[in-house]
Order: sequence, then structure tokens, then C-alpha cells
Amino acid sequence: MRLTHFCYFLLILAAAGSAFLPYPFVSWCLLASVLTLLIYGADKMAARKAWRRVPESTLLVFGLLGGWPGAIIGQQLFRHKTQKQPFKTRFMLSVILNVVILLAAWRYGVY
Repeated sequence: MRLTHFCYFLLILAAAGSAFLPYPFVSWCLLASVLTLLIYGADKMAARKAWRRVPESTLLVFGLLGGWPGAIIGQQLFRHKTQKQPFKTRFMLSVILNVVILLAAWRYGVY
């Protein structure tokens, strides 16, 4: 199984698991953030050891799907993906989009 497929498989498991917990949305955000943090750590380790890397698109998708807090922590904790400008720009756009959606959902009482 390719690394990317394994990452998405874990994301699907997190989504399914959060659906059965008392607060699915909060659970999803926590699980996605922890998973994203772990993937950033694994990618940093892979970069150091010249192993197969997690594609940037996968890192961005995980951040976009609610894992952005874990991505921010992972970037700082592992000093990973902090200098590459195109990635930083796309990542910050995904964070802004997430925050706007969360504020709109809160404002209109969606959750």
C-alpha cells in the first residue's frame, strides 16, 4: 500500500470514528489535527532518512479538511515545511478558508 493511500485510509478511519462519538464535529477536528501532526512528523523523518515522502498535496488536503491546527503545531515542532514559500501560501489560504467557514457556521448556528 502506498504511503499516500495509507494516510487517506487513516483519515477515513478518523472520520468514521468521530461519527460515533458524542460530539462528532469536535471529535473530527481533534482526530484530524492529531493525525495531521503525526503525518508531518513522519514526513520530516522520511525527509531526513531519504525515504518515500508524503506529497505536499496530501499535507494540504489534511490541513484543509480540519487538520490545520495539528499542521501548524507540526510545522513548528518539527521545523517542517516552514521555508517553502509556495507551500506556505497555499497552507495559509487553507487555514483562512477553514476559519471563515468555522466563523460562518458559528454565526449561523450550524453547529
